[in-house]
Amino acid sequence: MLNIELAGDEDAAAILALRHGATDWLAERGIRQWDRSEMPMSTVLEHVRRREYYVVSREPGGPVLGALRLVWSDLDIWGHQEEFSGYVHGLVIDRSQAGTKLGSQLLEWAAGRARNAGAALLRLDCTEHNMALRDYYARAGFVEVGRRDFGTVWYSLILLERRIASDL
Repeated sequence: MLNIELAGDEDAAAILALRHGATDWLAERGIRQWDRSEMPMSTVLEHVRRREYYVVSREPGGPVLGALRLVWSDLDIWGHQEEFSGYVHGLVIDRSQAGTKLGSQLLEWAAGRARNAGAALLRLDCTEHNMALRDYYARAGFVEVGRRDFGTVWYSLILLERRIASDL
């Protein structure tokens, strides 16, 4: 059973450690999804205090095994969108949880939470050249709907979405 709850200030270091661990693991494989410098502790704390970050453990008070941000708009990446949607960012799991389907469970949880909030879609993005992650999201029911190029400022991103509204 999973315990998913809003992150508190005390979870920020664990979230950042998970993110840095994933960044390093990806870099060892030649994949640039994230950069360590793009998410300082101050940003993690800002997101936590805005009640955007969720952490997961196997039992209440257990070690943080994963995290994600769930927000209700994403103007920087998606621009203004007509359909109310949930946006997942920073989905990360501890490498010890690889193969346990924890990432898929977190996506399903986010879809349910967004659906309950009245969202029609769950949206996310990933770097264009991370083919393994693009395939992973496709297997999770996400469809590529666009690309966003940030030039030299950031990576080029693939935009993905999954319809979650049961009445559409």
